[in-house]
Amino acid sequence: MLCSLLVLCAPAVLVPAPAPARMNVQVQNGQLRDAPAFLGKVLVSVAYGSPVTILQAKGDWLQVKTASGQKGWMHKSALTSRKISMSSGASAARTGASSGELALAGKGFNADVEREFKARNKNLNFAAVDRMEAVRIPVKEMSAFLQAGAVKPAEGGAR
Repeated sequence: MLCSLLVLCAPAVLVPAPAPARMNVQVQNGQLRDAPAFLGKVLVSVAYGSPVTILQAKGDWLQVKTASGQKGWMHKSALTSRKISMSSGASAARTGASSGELALAGKGFNADVEREFKARNKNLNFAAVDRMEAVRIPVKEMSAFLQAGAVKPAEGGAR
């Protein structure tokens, strides 16, 4: 009984909440979206090296808050926990990798692999591939197409 009273009368010990996780944008054009999906509306672009605060995770998507207070979702591949330092050089240097380059690099594909592939496959029409890669379909149009076809991709797709 006395032990119980001592516990009840003891001053409360406050434990500080853990600091929110911070990450940095590691792609040239980080896209902050309104939903955890590649077809989510792009709210704003976030520059390479910009810090963001992680609010929550949903699969491969992270809800973040930018330094300006904008909240939205970014795919985890666009972020890194490493500190990104920007420094000037003797000439204009490329900063970061595009999201497409990161996706290809993750699959083991880079400029050297492409060069080697072209050398071994001279009969292929690479100009046609370049034209296909240049095609850009607006998100609204793509969403309407998927909805009309009753396509409901898993996480990361249409809402």
